[in-house]
Amino acid sequence: MTPTPTATLVARDWAEIQERMLVPLYEAVYDRLEVGPGDRLLGLDCGAGLPLLLAAGRGAVATGVEADPARRALARERLLEVLAAPPSAPRPYDALLAFSPSPAELAAALPAVRRGGAVVLADWGPAERCTVPAVLGGGPSPRDLDALVERAGLTPDGSGRVFCPFGYADVDSAVRGLLSTGLYDGAADPALAEKELAEALHPFERSDGAVWLPNIFRYVIARMG
Repeated sequence: MTPTPTATLVARDWAEIQERMLVPLYEAVYDRLEVGPGDRLLGLDCGAGLPLLLAAGRGAVATGVEADPARRALARERLLEVLAAPPSAPRPYDALLAFSPSPAELAAALPAVRRGGAVVLADWGPAERCTVPAVLGGGPSPRDLDALVERAGLTPDGSGRVFCPFGYADVDSAVRGLLSTGLYDGAADPALAEKELAEALHPFERSDGAVWLPNIFRYVIARMG
């Protein structure tokens, strides 16, 4: 499927503005797992591929899964291996990284992870420590990661929290970045959605015009049996 021009623009906003906001989360997880040369990583919903690039920078072999054709195309422009769906045949990945997966998405990806391999699930932290969900109108609601681990039959192996502030040069960049996430459940009219989101961001605008949105993310580590 060829992405539409609008979808491509939104994906570029994600790649150029938004995806770097999660770098502290990826780096904390990779530090915790001691990701390095020889490791094989599978990134679920990898977007334009930044988490794969960070893993590759540590010497790992990283493959991504991304359902959105526009984001997938951008990841492939970065010469990354990105699939439209998890591998159908078992492959010996050492770790799976997934942000807010549904039970079905997680179940589809788990066969790719070797026995004893790490499964890392991440999502928003406590509501009182996250600014972005409030700006987006009360959502998204974080998934119960511990319940996902239990339901999937995985063995818990630790957890952590990471400070991931979303910082933007100005309100326009913040609007574009947040809209690129696809999480804003606002007006159907794009112009009105931009106006509504810009108004919601004004309380977080600094004197120099920059926008600062503090957030805490939580991750859990589990092991394949």
